[in-house]
Amino acid sequence: MMAKSLDKYSGILLCDEPLARYTTWRVGGSADRLYKPQGLNDLVCFLQSLPKDEPVMWLGLGSNLLVRDGGVRGTVIATQGALNEMSVLENGCVRAEAGVTCAKVARFCGRNGLAGAEFLAGIPGTMGGAVAMNAGAFGGETWSYVEAVETVDHCGNLTVRKSGEFNVGYRSVGGVKGEWFVAVHLRLQQCDDAQQEEIKQRMKNLLEQRNQKQPIGLPSCGSVFRNPDGEYAADLIEKAGLKGSCEGAACVSEKHANFIINTGNATANDIEILINRVSSRVQEKFGIKMIREVHIVGDRERVDVKS
Repeated sequence: MMAKSLDKYSGILLCDEPLARYTTWRVGGSADRLYKPQGLNDLVCFLQSLPKDEPVMWLGLGSNLLVRDGGVRGTVIATQGALNEMSVLENGCVRAEAGVTCAKVARFCGRNGLAGAEFLAGIPGTMGGAVAMNAGAFGGETWSYVEAVETVDHCGNLTVRKSGEFNVGYRSVGGVKGEWFVAVHLRLQQCDDAQQEEIKQRMKNLLEQRNQKQPIGLPSCGSVFRNPDGEYAADLIEKAGLKGSCEGAACVSEKHANFIINTGNATANDIEILINRVSSRVQEKFGIKMIREVHIVGDRERVDVKS
């Protein structure tokens, strides 16, 4: 699809843009419009230009997201590679914008002698998504280190908010409505040179552990379901006899049962049917309600309205 540069802005607007190329499952229909801002100031100007009733969806690395085959109405804002500034603030916090990948933040913190963010190396997404869902890995959770966040609303107003203004739980964040996260300030521990080497080794070990246990390199969204209290989602799915179960080209991973893999030409509908089958089977067998980590968005079928 032809890219259109806006005279007033420095970003790029794409119309009827296929979202499969932006998601880690490699499935999904088109967005009416997709905007790639040049930076935070450009994003603010763009938001100010939108109609107040324009639906807006935010898209980072496209992990933890299933876009239905009918696509997304309204405007999608793609933050990866756009909101990518990162720095150490005067108060010692690390400021990372929403489009910076979690792995990049982990490495940045390690290089600057700051401990605590190593777990971020195992999260396949951007900081915007990690903050929005309190993403975690290897026993660490994002909001354990959040000092403050920067948000923007539909009118382009920027606000800095303290972490205490939000209700944070396991893979959930509630609080101010009508605002989106555009940056996060992380409070971490300063460490010496010896500890810095330990951080590097810890990140290396965590990544090796992830590669051994998860189907890395295959199209997936990461973990599909949250771990129920006192249980592991992968164990429940495997005990329910669903490892290797398929719907079309969408299959429950043989390596890690809480991953669903696109083995080649799966549709979003294939994946959604398989998600629902897994959820139903586990509830039938164990009486445990499975809660998705993955967000499902968009229309099942594209309906073009004739003028």
